[in-house]
Amino acid sequence: MQKLVILIIHIYRSVRLSWKIVTLETDCIRMFLGGCTMRREIRRKDRAILLHEAIEILASGEYGVLSSVDSDDQPYGVPFSYRLIDDAIYFHCFPEGHKLDNIGHNEKVSFCVVGKTEVLPDKFSIKYESSIVFGRATEVFETEKSIALLGFLKKYSPDFIAEGMKYIDASFDKVRVYKISIDSISGKSRK
Repeated sequence: MQKLVILIIHIYRSVRLSWKIVTLETDCIRMFLGGCTMRREIRRKDRAILLHEAIEILASGEYGVLSSVDSDDQPYGVPFSYRLIDDAIYFHCFPEGHKLDNIGHNEKVSFCVVGKTEVLPDKFSIKYESSIVFGRATEVFETEKSIALLGFLKKYSPDFIAEGMKYIDASFDKVRVYKISIDSISGKSRK
């Protein structure tokens, strides 16, 4: 089933099809993500978005917030840049810190990206779009680490690939790269 999700993502990215096959109803998430579903269903079903829309928010976002818990069950959220590659979210970081301590304790995480927003003062509300992922964060090495770092260059510094490759070579052993394997994705918006 995971390969089917990857195939759908590749087809969507390549051709930008406007298919409306998959909704974010629990059964569809279960079908496409091999039995993994959100712990809770979306309360405001009228605001649920299609799976491909949630993936597009992840693909186009500039930063997201990783949430984890430490050994005392204290929650911790940290914003950072990331890269969606195939069916996983990648991030890089210094070799030590709070989030890595938490991941060492419990690799289960959530990751949230908020896309476009607009305050509606006269309606006492906000237009928004967001995507939330539940998954497991694990460190990656060698080839996968290189692919992820190159992915960061392509996303954030596309006009400086040659310079970025030199930077990656110089700092490769000083940086750690993690992958969030996606168990489930949900998305909401108010348009």
